[in-house]
Amino acid sequence: MLEMIHGSREAMEKYRPPLTEKEIISIKDAAFPAPFQPGLEYNSPAHGTWNIVHTGMLLPGSHQIYVCADNCNRGVVLTAAEMGAADRFSTIAVEEDDITNGQMEELVIEGVSEILHKLKQKPTAVLLFTVCIHHFMGCDIPYIYRTLRERFPDQWFIEAYMDPIMQKGGLTPDQKLRRAMYDCLEKKERNPKQVNIIGNDLALQPDCEMLGLLRARGYTVKDLTTCESFEEYLSMAESFLNIVTYPPAKVAGEALSKRLDMEFLYLPQTFDYDEIDCQLALLQEKLSGTPETNPSGQADSSAAKTCGEQVSPAVNNSTDIPTALLRERCEAELERTRALLDGMPVAIDAAAVPRVLGLARLLLSHGFRVIRVYADSFSAEEQADFVWLQEHAPDLTVCATIHHNMRVFPREGEPVLAIGQKAAYFHQTGHFVNMVEGGGLYGYAGILGMCERIREAFLTQKDTKDLVIRKGLGCVSCI
Repeated sequence: MLEMIHGSREAMEKYRPPLTEKEIISIKDAAFPAPFQPGLEYNSPAHGTWNIVHTGMLLPGSHQIYVCADNCNRGVVLTAAEMGAADRFSTIAVEEDDITNGQMEELVIEGVSEILHKLKQKPTAVLLFTVCIHHFMGCDIPYIYRTLRERFPDQWFIEAYMDPIMQKGGLTPDQKLRRAMYDCLEKKERNPKQVNIIGNDLALQPDCEMLGLLRARGYTVKDLTTCESFEEYLSMAESFLNIVTYPPAKVAGEALSKRLDMEFLYLPQTFDYDEIDCQLALLQEKLSGTPETNPSGQADSSAAKTCGEQVSPAVNNSTDIPTALLRERCEAELERTRALLDGMPVAIDAAAVPRVLGLARLLLSHGFRVIRVYADSFSAEEQADFVWLQEHAPDLTVCATIHHNMRVFPREGEPVLAIGQKAAYFHQTGHFVNMVEGGGLYGYAGILGMCERIREAFLTQKDTKDLVIRKGLGCVSCI
């Protein structure tokens, strides 16, 4: 069980403020997509979600350089050290004099140059991270990259950012990094039998229907998460189609498809049977047809459809995948899992799956006792699930994770099975599904995999205190 690091349990009970709608609210009374007002934020000890250091390390042979003050550097330095990648990581310290002497651009250029000259092995690419202070100062970022590329003409430089001031407006640092990580890809002769999965941190489960369909039709699938060399990564430029399954990577997929005139499909992880069928039909339609072209004769990435648009009935009715049988299997596994839990309450957090409301809806509609969802905001893609939950599960509670009062959130109560690290932490339970970012689960196979993980969490307790503090679930951790 988790223990308080400072103070005592008695002090927390005595001085904690009462719960209000600032931290927890019934879904029937919640606003969409932001149920809570922004303010002073709390960071729980659950650190399994990936950050920009973890994601950047996916690029084979790359080297990351962060230009910021020591306090900002602390978190990323510890991340690189924990995952055993300190040899692929450097920093340039920004001090007070650097802010006032008008030479910030020179500091960055000379600092990067010195690092590259001292490295024993030339990196495949340099991910250069500038930070908030460079925005505040009006630093000439284009000049920095232009100069570095002139000095090191054979070196790839990737424009990256660690600027949390941009979290609430525009693209986040995470989205910008996912987009930039494909900037090294240059237009090549197209391979009509090769497809990319773009922007994931975790590889999709090999037995999912989408990968099975691609393999059955003889397609090679490229994914940065499985690239073993920089050359293999560069070969992704030969693919004719980019597929995005992780919502934060949608911008990356769209940008790459537009830049290299590739086709594009957005097929996000979902727990809805009809949407899974629609996504498979869209993919099959894309594979069965010829690439759509614009007047210039190039592939038109803007023609990408979504499951909100019409899919050819002929294709939809002739899918190669036995979806009816897969639905029956899912129904059987959901019932088996529900019976095993036998009314045990379930809590889910939004860091576990991209569509937390969709998962809550699936479980509630199959008789599970889902009592709480931990989320600070909802994706626009979840509006239909939100409306369904308001109507069919009005007493389901939505709880913030970053509100400052969550540091003293009541931890007592009946035993709970948690899906996600934050839900496990706030409920102090060892019965939890240890998963982030969807865990690679996808399609009908993903629903079956979720059922298996829930049963495992019910039958086996985990060491929550040890697991949730480890950064980047799926990465090496030295702690």
